[in-house]
Amino acid sequence: MFIQENRLKTKLKAGQPAFGVIATSDDPQLAELFGLAGYDYYLLDAEHGLLDPAQVVNVVRACERTQMTPLIRIGPKDPKLVLPYLDAGMMGVMMPDLRDTAEVQMLVDAVKYPPIGKRGVGVSRAASYMAYSGAAGDYITFANEQTMVIPQFEDPALLPKFPEMIAQPHVDAVMIGPRDLSLNMGFADGPNHPEVQAMIDQVIAICQQAGVAAGMTAGTHTDAEKQIARGATMILGIAQLLILQGASRFLGR
Repeated sequence: MFIQENRLKTKLKAGQPAFGVIATSDDPQLAELFGLAGYDYYLLDAEHGLLDPAQVVNVVRACERTQMTPLIRIGPKDPKLVLPYLDAGMMGVMMPDLRDTAEVQMLVDAVKYPPIGKRGVGVSRAASYMAYSGAAGDYITFANEQTMVIPQFEDPALLPKFPEMIAQPHVDAVMIGPRDLSLNMGFADGPNHPEVQAMIDQVIAICQQAGVAAGMTAGTHTDAEKQIARGATMILGIAQLLILQGASRFLGR
């Protein structure tokens, strides 16, 4: 099989911080560079980026070559759109705007094969193009162990029912989106307001109580350390900003 042990999932289960980037580019060289730099996971953004499964497969290959976990963020709440990304080799799916336990279960069903979920098996790249061989059972078991289900939290209206939503089996992590969260809370200028930061702390506490890793974005290493100190372990940088920051530092700006 082509899919590998999920480095991100292993570190989060051990309570260790894991570092990744989110990118809208389908350039595999960009992914390779972040993998060579030592990042644990690479999240392709098919919510804001124009990325289909045919475009992402070479990015997945670059991640596999550099032992970096490939993930995908998908905007539409359609399990049929999840399948081809997983078959290409994506090891987890992040999805925004899940509103209740039924929608979280929909994502679990889309990511996991039976008996856990409802994912269909086919002659896919992730399975080394096997569907009916004697090794198919081993692949299905391994895929169910290694793939990840990652809802996002970006709306304060979800807070009362969020503990129940993420307490369901097979939810691995929650990524908090501070920019959209602040916008939904009425702060268009960003998440630095005390009310937004207090909401983030509440969500991290809910995640800790549920035994689910909490994810946060970070703009710098110092910011990443602050997020880890408050309880987040899935740290996410933005590829474009990291490149801009490095380029600016080179020019002495």
